[in-house]
Amino acid sequence: MGTEGYLAWRPAFSSHLRALSVQRNPILADVFHRTGLIERWGRGTNRVVAMCKDAGIAPPSFREITGAAVVTFAVSIGGAVGATPQVTPQVTPQVTPQVRAVLAAMVGGERSRLQLQKAARMKDREHFRKDYIEPLLAAGWMERTIPDKPQSSRQRYRLTAAGKAAIEQERQS
Repeated sequence: MGTEGYLAWRPAFSSHLRALSVQRNPILADVFHRTGLIERWGRGTNRVVAMCKDAGIAPPSFREITGAAVVTFAVSIGGAVGATPQVTPQVTPQVTPQVRAVLAAMVGGERSRLQLQKAARMKDREHFRKDYIEPLLAAGWMERTIPDKPQSSRQRYRLTAAGKAAIEQERQS
């Protein structure tokens, strides 16, 4: 009873709906069921497709690559619908109280990382950089004053037009 990393069956993913499920490892399936990680064996693909239809989005495409099942969802980014094979860094940041504080701090002009970090009441520099600075830069809500030297001790940040629009939209909601 192995748990090799390949599919026990070679599905024709174009006809994946209502396909017969095969338990390669019934003991493992039973453990997953008893711990609540799965409700019932063999319903996942059909449930995903049904949930997509209920949400009004296209069902995912299913394919096999070297024995692994690959599921690709079509998403709408900027009004265009298309399949995206990986998560894009251009995802709009979630507007948390810390993000609001960072954006509000820049309304008055350019600010240093430390000034922004203090405005957000964050202590961990690396966490602040990875979870707040980088996403806001990637979303285009703020920009560096010295773009070719991101590590400069004189680096400051300022709001972009998109950042100002995000603040205005937040005020209206």
